[in-house]
Amino acid sequence: MWKPELASPGVTSAVLRYGLAVVSVALATALALLTDVYEIHSPDTPLFLVAVAVTVWYAGPGPAALAVVLSSASYDYFFTEPRYAFNFGPSDRLNVLVFVLFAFVIGWFSSRRRRIDRELRQARDDLATEVVERARQASLLNLTHDSIFVRDMGDVITYWNRGSHELYGWTPTQAIGERAHELLQTVFPVPLDEVHEELLRTGRWEGELRKTRADGTPVVVSSRWALVRDEQERPVAILTTNNDITDRKRREREIQGLNQELAKHSTELEAINQELEAFAYSVSHDLRAPLRHMAGYAELLHKSASSLLDEQGRRYVTMIRESAKRMGNLIDDLLAFSRVGRAEMKKAMVSLDQALKDALNEIRPETDGRNIAWTIGALPEVYGDRSLLRLVMVNLISNAVKFTQTRPRGEIEIGCTEAQDEIVVFIRDNGVGFEMKYANKLFGVFQRLHRAEEFEGTGIGLATVQRVIHRHGGRAWAEGAVDRGATFYFSLPKSSAVKS
Repeated sequence: MWKPELASPGVTSAVLRYGLAVVSVALATALALLTDVYEIHSPDTPLFLVAVAVTVWYAGPGPAALAVVLSSASYDYFFTEPRYAFNFGPSDRLNVLVFVLFAFVIGWFSSRRRRIDRELRQARDDLATEVVERARQASLLNLTHDSIFVRDMGDVITYWNRGSHELYGWTPTQAIGERAHELLQTVFPVPLDEVHEELLRTGRWEGELRKTRADGTPVVVSSRWALVRDEQERPVAILTTNNDITDRKRREREIQGLNQELAKHSTELEAINQELEAFAYSVSHDLRAPLRHMAGYAELLHKSASSLLDEQGRRYVTMIRESAKRMGNLIDDLLAFSRVGRAEMKKAMVSLDQALKDALNEIRPETDGRNIAWTIGALPEVYGDRSLLRLVMVNLISNAVKFTQTRPRGEIEIGCTEAQDEIVVFIRDNGVGFEMKYANKLFGVFQRLHRAEEFEGTGIGLATVQRVIHRHGGRAWAEGAVDRGATFYFSLPKSSAVKS
């Protein structure tokens, strides 16, 4: 069975457009004939012009040409003499020219109107798209807790996000339309003209500003401005981002105050230390003269009058001589301790292995005839004062030798460990040890945990160790237990150490 094919949309549209031309001209002709029958003033020409205009406006140039031809023919056939005959004379040509010109004018106006309509529709679409995009951006900006707002070049706020509301207290309804600097009572670190000059020159500005919240409380913010320009590169708006740094500035002021106070105390402490060192040095020197007289006359008394004294008298003279000698040792150690604090450090790369060998040679008289088992590990090279670090090794090893003298077999271990940011040297012994509750006294000047009759010494050695290590940026400490030995440690910054 045959079925007609459906016409394409393009063919259907063409038929409708050309049909509009035919219908328009036919309707104009019918209306003109009707007015002619009733002898009304003939509006035939305007009616045909309307038909042409309708066709041009709604159907386009092709149907408009058909409408001009049909209108000219109808007007010539029905309304020019002789009627009901085609007689194309000069007046008819004039009518055709009028129809053509009118169709051209209407067509031009129609095309321009359509172009303007398209541009308006495109502008509306672009505006709708931009509104959607701006709304999306605004919703994203509202998700952040940072203060973000936009103001025009007259400082009037045009956008105010949730972060600004949270920081300053004003809602968008209250803030938009207000002048930002007046609303927030902004205090600038430099003149505002300089800020605007930099903003226009570079397109951005950063700085710390003081502002005031809605409740009147002050706030310090880190502010960043970005200049927004239009297509002609004219500045149109300023995007402002603010972060609350009030707490940070308060902490900075507190730290600055603490640093000033610390510097003041440090200066006072340094002055006190200098006074103490000068006092110790002066006292030590002042004590030497009478001490020499005391020791000298005691020695003369022992030599010249020893036979005249009984046993108790000779014992008294011996005690005077020994006490004078002990006091001389105390003065010498006190002077040495004072020099350690005042001496200028001459830093270089120092081999602790070599410092250990030098220390062992120096204390060899103390170890002669002793049964001591030595365990010595590798020690690193460090950056420090050679003589002072050798003094540390001498004092610590001498200390271990001294406090193991009551053991049939002394055991002394020397080694090194590494921590995260420091190296630690230790000297461990199996000596008499000490109670840990007294460990804080070990490194004090003249502090002793044992009687002088048991172990000789002045109590200066460990204090000297601590002072030297502190001057090298390290620390010194000890661990021990009664009759179970002791371990003395000192650390140095790891950056100053190179493994040997």
